[in-house]
Amino acid sequence: MPLADPYLLPMSALLTAIGVTEIYRLGPGNAFRQGLWIVIGVAVFGATLFWLHRDYRVLERYKYVFGVTAILLLFLPLAPGIGEEINGSRLWVHVGSLQFQPGELGKIALIVFLAAYLREKREVLAQGRLKDWGPLLVIWGGAMLVLFATDDLGSALLYYGIFVAMLYIATARIAFVAVAIGLFLVGSFAVSRATPHVRARVDVWLDPYKYEHTTGYQILQSLYSIAHGGFGGTGLGHGIMTTQSGQQVVPDLNTDFIYSALAQELGLVGVAALLLLYMAFVVRGFRIALTASDGFSKLLAAGLSFGFAFQTFVIVGGITRVIPLTGITLPFVSYGGSSVVANFLLVAGLLLISNRANRQEAGA
Repeated sequence: MPLADPYLLPMSALLTAIGVTEIYRLGPGNAFRQGLWIVIGVAVFGATLFWLHRDYRVLERYKYVFGVTAILLLFLPLAPGIGEEINGSRLWVHVGSLQFQPGELGKIALIVFLAAYLREKREVLAQGRLKDWGPLLVIWGGAMLVLFATDDLGSALLYYGIFVAMLYIATARIAFVAVAIGLFLVGSFAVSRATPHVRARVDVWLDPYKYEHTTGYQILQSLYSIAHGGFGGTGLGHGIMTTQSGQQVVPDLNTDFIYSALAQELGLVGVAALLLLYMAFVVRGFRIALTASDGFSKLLAAGLSFGFAFQTFVIVGGITRVIPLTGITLPFVSYGGSSVVANFLLVAGLLLISNRANRQEAGA
Protein backbone atom coordinates (compact mmCIF):
# COMPACT_ATOMS: atom_id res chain seq x y z
CA MET A 1 0.00 0.00 0.00
CA PRO A 2 2.65 2.58 -1.01
CA LEU A 3 0.14 5.37 -1.64
CA ALA A 4 -2.16 4.74 1.33
CA ASP A 5 -2.83 7.41 3.93
CA PRO A 6 0.41 7.76 5.95
CA TYR A 7 -1.23 8.82 9.22
CA LEU A 8 -3.92 6.24 9.99
CA LEU A 9 -1.65 3.35 10.93
CA PRO A 10 0.63 5.42 13.23
CA MET A 11 -2.43 6.86 14.98
CA SER A 12 -3.87 3.35 15.38
CA ALA A 13 -0.56 2.16 16.82
CA LEU A 14 -0.45 5.07 19.27
CA LEU A 15 -4.02 4.42 20.48
CA THR A 16 -3.23 0.71 20.84
CA ALA A 17 -0.05 1.50 22.79
CA ILE A 18 -1.94 3.83 25.15
CA GLY A 19 -4.51 1.12 25.75
CA VAL A 20 -2.11 -1.75 26.38
CA THR A 21 0.00 0.46 28.67
CA GLU A 22 -2.99 1.34 30.85
CA ILE A 23 -4.22 -2.27 30.79
CA TYR A 24 -0.78 -3.39 31.98
CA ARG A 25 -0.95 -0.83 34.77
CA LEU A 26 -4.34 -2.26 35.82
CA GLY A 27 -3.37 -5.93 35.45
CA PRO A 28 -0.25 -7.42 33.76
CA GLY A 29 -2.04 -10.69 32.95
CA ASN A 30 -4.72 -8.94 30.93
CA ALA A 31 -2.04 -6.91 29.14
CA PHE A 32 -0.34 -10.12 27.99
CA ARG A 33 -3.62 -11.45 26.58
CA GLN A 34 -4.31 -8.08 24.96
CA GLY A 35 -0.86 -8.22 23.38
CA LEU A 36 -1.67 -11.60 21.83
CA TRP A 37 -4.89 -10.19 20.38
CA ILE A 38 -2.96 -7.21 18.98
CA VAL A 39 -0.63 -9.67 17.19
CA ILE A 40 -3.69 -11.48 15.79
CA GLY A 41 -5.25 -8.15 14.79
CA VAL A 42 -2.11 -7.04 12.96
CA ALA A 43 -1.94 -10.43 11.19
CA VAL A 44 -5.56 -10.08 10.06
CA PHE A 45 -4.79 -6.50 9.00
CA GLY A 46 -1.85 -7.66 6.86
CA ALA A 47 -3.78 -10.58 5.38
CA THR A 48 -6.65 -8.27 4.41
CA LEU A 49 -4.31 -5.86 2.63
CA PHE A 50 -2.60 -8.75 0.81
CA TRP A 51 -5.90 -10.36 -0.21
CA LEU A 52 -7.66 -7.20 -1.42
CA HIS A 53 -4.81 -4.95 -2.57
CA ARG A 54 -5.61 -5.50 -6.27
CA ASP A 55 -9.24 -4.41 -6.05
CA TYR A 56 -11.24 -4.45 -2.81
CA ARG A 57 -14.37 -3.50 -4.75
CA VAL A 58 -14.93 -7.21 -5.40
CA LEU A 59 -16.64 -7.15 -1.98
CA GLU A 60 -19.53 -5.25 -3.54
CA ARG A 61 -20.59 -8.38 -5.46
CA TYR A 62 -21.26 -10.22 -2.21
CA LYS A 63 -23.35 -7.59 -0.45
CA TYR A 64 -26.12 -9.99 0.57
CA VAL A 65 -23.55 -12.46 1.89
CA PHE A 66 -22.18 -9.71 4.12
CA GLY A 67 -25.69 -8.72 5.23
CA VAL A 68 -26.64 -12.27 6.22
CA THR A 69 -23.22 -12.80 7.82
CA ALA A 70 -23.76 -9.70 9.98
CA ILE A 71 -27.05 -11.14 11.30
CA LEU A 72 -25.51 -14.58 11.90
CA LEU A 73 -22.62 -13.05 13.84
CA LEU A 74 -25.08 -11.11 15.99
CA PHE A 75 -27.17 -14.25 16.48
CA LEU A 76 -24.25 -16.39 17.71
CA PRO A 77 -24.48 -15.28 21.40
CA LEU A 78 -28.07 -16.59 21.47
CA ALA A 79 -26.95 -20.06 20.38
CA PRO A 80 -27.23 -22.61 23.22
CA GLY A 81 -23.97 -23.97 24.57
CA ILE A 82 -21.65 -21.25 23.27
CA GLY A 83 -23.50 -18.03 24.10
CA GLU A 84 -22.62 -16.35 27.40
CA GLU A 85 -24.35 -13.55 29.33
CA ILE A 86 -22.17 -10.94 31.06
CA ASN A 87 -23.48 -7.91 32.98
CA GLY A 88 -27.04 -8.44 31.79
CA SER A 89 -26.19 -8.62 28.08
CA ARG A 90 -25.84 -11.79 26.05
CA LEU A 91 -23.24 -10.75 23.51
CA TRP A 92 -20.32 -13.10 24.11
CA VAL A 93 -19.40 -16.45 22.56
CA HIS A 94 -17.33 -18.91 24.57
CA VAL A 95 -15.56 -21.77 22.78
CA GLY A 96 -13.12 -23.59 25.05
CA SER A 97 -10.71 -21.00 26.43
CA LEU A 98 -11.55 -18.56 23.62
CA GLN A 99 -14.05 -15.81 24.39
CA PHE A 100 -15.00 -13.17 21.84
CA GLN A 101 -17.76 -10.76 20.88
CA PRO A 102 -18.94 -11.54 17.31
CA GLY A 103 -20.96 -8.31 17.09
CA GLU A 104 -17.72 -6.36 16.57
CA LEU A 105 -17.06 -8.22 13.32
CA GLY A 106 -20.76 -8.06 12.47
CA LYS A 107 -20.49 -4.26 12.51
CA ILE A 108 -17.87 -4.34 9.73
CA ALA A 109 -19.95 -6.79 7.67
CA LEU A 110 -23.05 -4.61 8.02
CA ILE A 111 -21.16 -1.49 6.88
CA VAL A 112 -19.95 -3.34 3.76
CA PHE A 113 -23.52 -4.44 3.01
CA LEU A 114 -24.93 -0.94 3.48
CA ALA A 115 -22.21 0.63 1.33
CA ALA A 116 -22.84 -1.82 -1.52
CA TYR A 117 -26.64 -1.74 -1.37
CA LEU A 118 -26.97 2.01 -0.97
CA ARG A 119 -24.55 2.61 -3.84
CA GLU A 120 -26.75 0.50 -6.09
CA LYS A 121 -30.16 1.73 -4.92
CA ARG A 122 -29.60 5.27 -3.65
CA GLU A 123 -31.36 6.91 -6.60
CA VAL A 124 -34.49 4.77 -6.39
CA LEU A 125 -34.75 4.68 -2.59
CA ALA A 126 -36.11 8.23 -2.66
CA GLN A 127 -39.11 6.95 -4.63
CA GLY A 128 -40.17 4.88 -1.64
CA ARG A 129 -40.86 1.64 -3.51
CA LEU A 130 -41.15 -1.33 -1.13
CA LYS A 131 -39.17 -3.66 -3.39
CA ASP A 132 -36.16 -1.32 -3.14
CA TRP A 133 -36.45 -0.72 0.60
CA GLY A 134 -37.33 -4.33 1.39
CA PRO A 135 -33.88 -6.04 1.46
CA LEU A 136 -32.36 -3.06 3.27
CA LEU A 137 -35.03 -3.07 5.99
CA VAL A 138 -34.97 -6.87 6.33
CA ILE A 139 -31.21 -7.00 6.94
CA TRP A 140 -31.17 -3.96 9.20
CA GLY A 141 -34.37 -4.95 11.03
CA GLY A 142 -33.03 -8.44 11.63
CA ALA A 143 -29.86 -6.99 13.13
CA MET A 144 -31.93 -4.73 15.41
CA LEU A 145 -34.16 -7.60 16.59
CA VAL A 146 -31.18 -9.77 17.46
CA LEU A 147 -29.51 -6.92 19.34
CA PHE A 148 -32.66 -6.25 21.38
CA ALA A 149 -33.00 -9.98 22.06
CA THR A 150 -29.48 -10.04 23.48
CA ASP A 151 -30.09 -6.82 25.50
CA ASP A 152 -27.04 -5.31 23.77
CA LEU A 153 -28.49 -1.80 23.58
CA GLY A 154 -25.09 -0.15 23.14
CA SER A 155 -24.51 -1.98 19.87
CA ALA A 156 -28.14 -1.37 18.87
CA LEU A 157 -27.58 2.39 19.23
CA LEU A 158 -24.32 2.12 17.29
CA TYR A 159 -25.89 0.15 14.44
CA TYR A 160 -28.86 2.48 14.25
CA GLY A 161 -26.59 5.52 14.06
CA ILE A 162 -24.47 3.94 11.31
CA PHE A 163 -27.61 3.03 9.33
CA VAL A 164 -29.04 6.56 9.51
CA ALA A 165 -25.72 8.25 8.74
CA MET A 166 -25.00 6.10 5.69
CA LEU A 167 -28.57 6.51 4.44
CA TYR A 168 -28.18 10.28 4.62
CA ILE A 169 -24.76 10.22 2.94
CA ALA A 170 -26.15 8.10 0.10
CA THR A 171 -29.39 10.00 -0.51
CA ALA A 172 -28.76 13.51 0.94
CA ARG A 173 -32.39 13.44 2.13
CA ILE A 174 -32.69 15.18 5.49
CA ALA A 175 -36.30 13.95 5.70
CA PHE A 176 -35.01 10.39 6.15
CA VAL A 177 -32.88 11.54 9.09
CA ALA A 178 -35.82 13.39 10.69
CA VAL A 179 -38.08 10.34 10.40
CA ALA A 180 -35.32 8.06 11.74
CA ILE A 181 -34.71 10.31 14.76
CA GLY A 182 -38.44 10.45 15.47
CA LEU A 183 -38.72 6.65 15.30
CA PHE A 184 -35.66 6.36 17.52
CA LEU A 185 -37.15 8.62 20.20
CA VAL A 186 -40.46 6.74 20.17
CA GLY A 187 -38.72 3.37 20.18
CA SER A 188 -36.33 4.39 22.94
CA PHE A 189 -39.20 5.46 25.19
CA ALA A 190 -41.10 2.23 24.52
CA VAL A 191 -38.06 0.02 25.13
CA SER A 192 -37.08 1.91 28.29
CA ARG A 193 -40.56 1.26 29.70
CA ALA A 194 -40.80 -2.36 28.60
CA THR A 195 -37.25 -3.63 29.29
CA PRO A 196 -36.06 -3.61 32.92
CA HIS A 197 -32.39 -3.63 31.89
CA VAL A 198 -32.80 -0.51 29.75
CA ARG A 199 -35.08 1.21 32.26
CA ALA A 200 -32.45 0.73 34.97
CA ARG A 201 -29.78 2.32 32.73
CA VAL A 202 -32.01 5.34 32.04
CA ASP A 203 -32.92 5.75 35.73
CA VAL A 204 -29.25 5.67 36.73
CA TRP A 205 -28.43 8.21 34.01
CA LEU A 206 -31.08 10.61 35.31
CA ASP A 207 -30.18 10.28 39.01
CA PRO A 208 -27.21 8.02 39.84
CA TYR A 209 -27.12 9.14 43.49
CA LYS A 210 -30.53 7.57 44.03
CA TYR A 211 -28.93 4.19 43.26
CA GLU A 212 -25.49 4.82 44.71
CA HIS A 213 -25.31 1.45 46.51
CA THR A 214 -26.74 -0.63 43.65
CA THR A 215 -26.90 0.07 39.91
CA GLY A 216 -25.50 3.60 40.22
CA TYR A 217 -22.33 2.57 42.07
CA GLN A 218 -20.23 1.98 38.96
CA ILE A 219 -20.98 5.26 37.18
CA LEU A 220 -20.58 7.29 40.38
CA GLN A 221 -17.18 5.77 41.15
CA SER A 222 -16.23 6.47 37.54
CA LEU A 223 -17.20 10.13 37.87
CA TYR A 224 -15.23 10.41 41.14
CA SER A 225 -12.22 8.88 39.34
CA ILE A 226 -12.45 11.46 36.54
CA ALA A 227 -12.84 14.31 39.04
CA HIS A 228 -9.85 13.07 41.04
CA GLY A 229 -7.65 13.46 37.96
CA GLY A 230 -8.31 17.18 37.79
CA PHE A 231 -6.51 19.23 35.17
CA GLY A 232 -3.11 17.56 35.05
CA GLY A 233 -3.83 14.08 36.42
CA THR A 234 -2.25 12.11 39.22
CA GLY A 235 0.44 10.71 36.94
CA LEU A 236 0.60 7.39 35.15
CA GLY A 237 0.65 4.61 37.72
CA HIS A 238 -0.31 6.89 40.62
CA GLY A 239 -4.10 6.79 40.43
CA ILE A 240 -6.29 5.11 43.04
CA MET A 241 -7.58 2.09 41.15
CA THR A 242 -8.08 -0.53 43.87
CA THR A 243 -9.35 -0.66 47.43
CA GLN A 244 -7.24 -1.85 50.36
CA SER A 245 -8.65 -5.35 49.81
CA GLY A 246 -7.41 -5.33 46.21
CA GLN A 247 -10.76 -4.92 44.47
CA GLN A 248 -11.06 -2.40 41.65
CA VAL A 249 -12.72 0.85 42.76
CA VAL A 250 -14.55 1.00 39.42
CA PRO A 251 -15.80 -2.42 38.20
CA ASP A 252 -14.82 -3.37 34.63
CA LEU A 253 -12.15 -0.69 34.66
CA ASN A 254 -10.03 -2.15 31.85
CA THR A 255 -12.98 -2.64 29.47
CA ASP A 256 -15.99 -0.30 29.57
CA PHE A 257 -14.45 2.25 31.95
CA ILE A 258 -10.82 2.51 30.87
CA TYR A 259 -11.50 6.15 29.95
CA SER A 260 -12.06 6.83 33.67
CA ALA A 261 -8.68 5.35 34.55
CA LEU A 262 -6.96 7.42 31.89
CA ALA A 263 -8.80 10.58 32.98
CA GLN A 264 -7.63 10.09 36.57
CA GLU A 265 -3.98 9.50 35.72
CA LEU A 266 -3.61 11.79 32.69
CA GLY A 267 -6.09 14.49 33.72
CA LEU A 268 -8.18 16.74 31.50
CA VAL A 269 -5.14 17.62 29.38
CA GLY A 270 -4.28 13.96 28.75
CA VAL A 271 -7.76 12.75 27.81
CA ALA A 272 -8.36 15.87 25.71
CA ALA A 273 -5.24 14.90 23.74
CA LEU A 274 -6.61 11.36 23.48
CA LEU A 275 -9.94 12.60 22.10
CA LEU A 276 -8.11 14.88 19.66
CA LEU A 277 -6.23 11.82 18.43
CA TYR A 278 -9.56 10.08 17.82
CA MET A 279 -10.80 13.21 16.06
CA ALA A 280 -7.72 13.30 13.81
CA PHE A 281 -8.30 9.65 12.90
CA VAL A 282 -11.92 10.38 11.93
CA VAL A 283 -10.93 13.47 9.92
CA ARG A 284 -8.45 11.38 7.91
CA GLY A 285 -11.15 8.77 7.35
CA PHE A 286 -13.65 11.27 5.99
CA ARG A 287 -10.93 12.85 3.85
CA ILE A 288 -10.42 9.43 2.28
CA ALA A 289 -14.16 9.25 1.60
CA LEU A 290 -14.03 12.62 -0.15
CA THR A 291 -11.09 11.66 -2.36
CA ALA A 292 -12.53 8.26 -3.41
CA SER A 293 -13.77 8.23 -7.00
CA ASP A 294 -16.59 5.65 -6.91
CA GLY A 295 -19.77 5.49 -4.86
CA PHE A 296 -19.04 2.21 -3.10
CA SER A 297 -15.64 3.42 -1.90
CA LYS A 298 -17.06 6.73 -0.69
CA LEU A 299 -19.86 5.05 1.26
CA LEU A 300 -17.57 2.38 2.68
CA ALA A 301 -14.96 4.91 3.90
CA ALA A 302 -17.65 7.20 5.31
CA GLY A 303 -19.40 4.29 7.07
CA LEU A 304 -16.19 2.97 8.62
CA SER A 305 -15.17 6.46 9.75
CA PHE A 306 -18.57 7.34 11.18
CA GLY A 307 -18.84 3.98 12.96
CA PHE A 308 -15.45 4.59 14.59
CA ALA A 309 -16.42 8.12 15.63
CA PHE A 310 -19.88 7.21 16.89
CA GLN A 311 -18.59 4.27 18.93
CA THR A 312 -16.10 6.59 20.63
CA PHE A 313 -18.86 9.11 21.35
CA VAL A 314 -21.26 6.49 22.74
CA ILE A 315 -18.81 5.05 25.28
CA VAL A 316 -17.22 8.38 26.34
CA GLY A 317 -20.66 10.04 26.43
CA GLY A 318 -21.98 7.25 28.64
CA ILE A 319 -19.06 7.46 31.07
CA THR A 320 -19.42 11.25 31.37
CA ARG A 321 -23.27 11.05 31.63
CA VAL A 322 -23.94 12.89 28.39
CA ILE A 323 -26.09 9.90 27.37
CA PRO A 324 -27.16 6.72 29.22
CA LEU A 325 -24.30 4.29 29.77
CA THR A 326 -23.92 1.46 27.26
CA GLY A 327 -21.44 -1.40 27.41
CA ILE A 328 -19.29 -1.00 24.31
CA THR A 329 -15.53 -0.65 24.02
CA LEU A 330 -13.34 2.40 23.44
CA PRO A 331 -11.70 1.63 20.04
CA PHE A 332 -8.11 0.33 20.25
CA VAL A 333 -7.84 1.28 23.93
CA SER A 334 -10.26 -0.96 25.86
CA TYR A 335 -9.39 -4.55 26.75
CA GLY A 336 -11.00 -6.98 24.34
CA GLY A 337 -9.71 -9.17 21.54
CA SER A 338 -12.66 -9.04 19.14
CA SER A 339 -12.68 -5.23 19.33
CA VAL A 340 -8.97 -5.03 18.49
CA VAL A 341 -9.32 -7.36 15.49
CA ALA A 342 -12.39 -5.48 14.19
CA ASN A 343 -10.64 -2.11 14.49
CA PHE A 344 -7.58 -3.31 12.60
CA LEU A 345 -9.94 -4.58 9.88
CA LEU A 346 -11.48 -1.10 9.81
CA VAL A 347 -8.06 0.50 9.34
CA ALA A 348 -7.25 -1.98 6.57
CA GLY A 349 -10.42 -0.99 4.74
CA LEU A 350 -9.59 2.71 4.94
CA LEU A 351 -6.01 2.13 3.75
CA LEU A 352 -7.21 0.08 0.77
CA ILE A 353 -9.58 2.87 -0.25
CA SER A 354 -6.99 5.63 0.20
CA ASN A 355 -4.33 3.72 -1.72
CA ARG A 356 -6.64 3.27 -4.72
CA ALA A 357 -7.83 6.89 -4.62
CA ASN A 358 -4.28 8.26 -4.44
CA ARG A 359 -3.10 5.91 -7.18
CA GLN A 360 -5.86 7.15 -9.49
CA GLU A 361 -5.05 10.76 -8.64
CA ALA A 362 -1.35 10.22 -9.31
CA GLY A 363 -2.16 8.49 -12.60
CA ALA A 364 -4.42 11.35 -13.63
